[in-house]
Amino acid sequence: MEPADTVIDRCDPACRAWSAEAVRRVEADANRSADTHLHVFPLPPEWGIDLYLKDESVHPTGSLKHRLARSLFLYGLANGWIKEDGTIIEASSGSTAVSEAYFARLLGLPFIAVIPRTTSPEKIALIEFQGGRCHFVDDPSAIYAESRRLAEETGGHFMDQFTYAERATDWRGNNNIAESIFSQLSLERYPVPTWIVVSAGTGGTSATIGRYLRYRRLRTQMTVVDPEGSAFFDGWTSGDFGRTAPGSRIEGIGRPRVEPSFLPTVIDRMIQVPDGASIAAMRWTTEVSGRSVGGSTGTNMWGVVRLVSEMLARGERGSVVTLICDGGERYADTYGSDAWLAAKGIDIEPYLKALHAFLETGEFPPPRP
Repeated sequence: MEPADTVIDRCDPACRAWSAEAVRRVEADANRSADTHLHVFPLPPEWGIDLYLKDESVHPTGSLKHRLARSLFLYGLANGWIKEDGTIIEASSGSTAVSEAYFARLLGLPFIAVIPRTTSPEKIALIEFQGGRCHFVDDPSAIYAESRRLAEETGGHFMDQFTYAERATDWRGNNNIAESIFSQLSLERYPVPTWIVVSAGTGGTSATIGRYLRYRRLRTQMTVVDPEGSAFFDGWTSGDFGRTAPGSRIEGIGRPRVEPSFLPTVIDRMIQVPDGASIAAMRWTTEVSGRSVGGSTGTNMWGVVRLVSEMLARGERGSVVTLICDGGERYADTYGSDAWLAAKGIDIEPYLKALHAFLETGEFPPPRP
């Protein structure tokens, strides 16, 4: 006698119905939101170089991480990892947690952010405003293990942005940030930029843009700027991706380890940026553009200024694009405070002098440490 078929059915119609409704809510939220703006930064017109700032601070949760949080929720729902009665847990330095708390509340799920105790009070308040709860760790490198422990303890889901950021977003298009940038540039005089400049926190944004450039066969090169104290720059330059570092004082970017979502092979250049330069460029960008920006945007802009000065020296014309990652109001008591800078021993004056001179001469000799 032939053996009978063995059938195991784990279909849960109620679970599938809840997941379908959750996806609809997340997609409907995106459908209610307009795309972010691409602002022109005022450079001298005779230079023949156009600089654009993609303003991610206008998302409902105020930062670039809103895109990532939406992608991570859709990824978790599509994989069947996020359940109706589950707690959402994330290891975050702040902004991702703010955005994920927003989406967790949208779906009626509890949210716990595992964050370093040094996270700015403004970001902690934003996480709690969105309905999240903060779980603090003294050692920033402990956020991963503590998040896994909490997920196991609560029966919840650890989102793990540092692993899944590079794969949760469709890098071929589907309204990702790269497709948005090139669509908005289509009527500009230099619609294919010479450079796109981003900083790395998870590595997801650089992975998405870098893959898109290659997939669309675009000549644009990508620079990743990295703050001092981060492991990404040394890992990329040495090829040793197991290296560790102290971690960054510029919130939201730079990591004490090279994260799994960091994709080194799509990066054309990296620039390591001192903290004083990041904060000086943050303040200078606000002064020149009239738009309040945070520290990671300052890191971006320091790299941009170096690249524009190189283009000028070579007599090149073209365009450069970077991101406003979030607004400066989140850092009023830190990067916006002279007392905080003095307490941390950060001198921004030499960097501010170099930035102001750049707009007058087009030359950019960085100050000596």
